[in-house]
Amino acid sequence: MSLLGTDELRAVLGHEISHVKHRDMVFITMLSVLPMICYYIAISFMWSGMFGGRGRGGQGGNILPIIGLGMLILYFITNLLVLYGSRIREYYADQGSVSLGNQPHHLATALYKLSFGNAEVPKEAYKRVEGVKAFFVNDPSRALIEVRQLREVDTDMSGTIDTNELEALRAKGVRLGTAEKLMELFSTHPNMLRRIKRLSSLLYQPAR
Repeated sequence: MSLLGTDELRAVLGHEISHVKHRDMVFITMLSVLPMICYYIAISFMWSGMFGGRGRGGQGGNILPIIGLGMLILYFITNLLVLYGSRIREYYADQGSVSLGNQPHHLATALYKLSFGNAEVPKEAYKRVEGVKAFFVNDPSRALIEVRQLREVDTDMSGTIDTNELEALRAKGVRLGTAEKLMELFSTHPNMLRRIKRLSSLLYQPAR
């Protein structure tokens, strides 16, 4: 609250209200059950295969670890699905904030300032919240990278992202390197530059 101005704070609150309105917490929690089930089945089958008895013909113990390995792969895939779902809901919450009457550049500036604030916090402090980052407005563990990227958008180095800077971003594409794409794949939040680019497409959108 000490980092943001009134309009920026309203934009963030609009984002969070949109999460509540669309029951995103329930959606992500229910989606997260899938990889948990796959994980427990995988561990159960793999341990049963290594230490349990053999089935008919003495083959049961050999098949169980293979099934367990398959479930472990499925666990990895479903985990990526949960992360993808989380990233999509962030885009929708941003759009929801704009639909509530908040200006895209106010939310963009709020995200920019929050990245700055997160970047100043020691990384060790975020270990305690590693499992609940999906419920943050932005991913605090990626703050340093996000600040570097958003400085390219903040062309006048004012510490804010105004309408003109959003319009300039809308006119050009966003290119990410392989490392950044992989980092986004394993993140609960979209790449911040892509997220701000998406906000630029919402300029002058009428409130509903």
